[in-house]
Amino acid sequence: MKKVERINIIMRYINNRAHFTISEIMREFNISRSTAMRDIKEIEAMGMPLVAEVGRDGGYSVMNNSVLPNIRFTNDEIKALFIAFMATRNQQLPYLKSRQSLTEKLLGLISENQQETLVHLNQVLLFEGTNPHNPDLLDLSDLPHPMLEKLIQTILEDRYLVLSIKEKKEIKCYPIYLLHLYREKSLWFIEGFDLEEEKKRIFSVDHLTEVSAYPVKKRMSKKAIFTKIKKNDARTNLVLELGHESIMQYKKYHPLKISISYTNPYQTTALVKTYVNVHHSEDLSEMVNWLLFLGSDLKIKEAPEVVFQRMRERLSIL
Repeated sequence: MKKVERINIIMRYINNRAHFTISEIMREFNISRSTAMRDIKEIEAMGMPLVAEVGRDGGYSVMNNSVLPNIRFTNDEIKALFIAFMATRNQQLPYLKSRQSLTEKLLGLISENQQETLVHLNQVLLFEGTNPHNPDLLDLSDLPHPMLEKLIQTILEDRYLVLSIKEKKEIKCYPIYLLHLYREKSLWFIEGFDLEEEKKRIFSVDHLTEVSAYPVKKRMSKKAIFTKIKKNDARTNLVLELGHESIMQYKKYHPLKISISYTNPYQTTALVKTYVNVHHSEDLSEMVNWLLFLGSDLKIKEAPEVVFQRMRERLSIL
């Protein structure tokens, strides 16, 4: 364990105890007495108010009403935070209106040498959506949809919502229980359980005009909601295994109602489960076209026979 990491853990260890000894620190962290003494002195120098107690074991206690000092980041942790922050530019994320102040505060937490490293990273790393000729420019497109922050704030308080959605020239209201809020292809979507039609729906945040809490008296219990969702999901009749090529194709285009589940940490294989209405010719044709679009490393594990038949017909024409 590196010294910075060890000291951070020791600070948390002793801050949760009324009393500790050097021997306890030695045993807990498997370090020598001299190392334990140096670490304790460094922690004291950082501002943790420790009171030494007379005794052969070298006891210490933390003064009452003391506050744990700021935790120091390792060099790799600082770089990880900064790169993650850089990668969010021009991504229409909420709560990032003042990137300059956030950047200044982050830089203020670290040493000058670490600051120089981050400046260098900022010069050489480019992410999707960044202008290579002016990488520091924050375009207006970086601002999220004006309803997004209000939606998130409402979700934090209550997931039973009434959504006002603009559809063509009229506004329609949908009472839902929110399942997920997610971002895909640079757009934000709401996945919710429609409390009136009792099925899943997906709405674009771009079409959201208002959001409010759904009246308590009209609510369906969460248990009943997930029971109905499970029952609806049992209708799955199409199961796909996607390889790397198919995943790339999936990211280019897929029907909104279909979601992907990655089956390894590198996101090079995935599973898709969905339902295709074989009695609706238009839906069936759209699904067959999409399956062919996914590419050669797609494996169809389960599907209605008519899907295979339509695919063979399409391939014979080609």
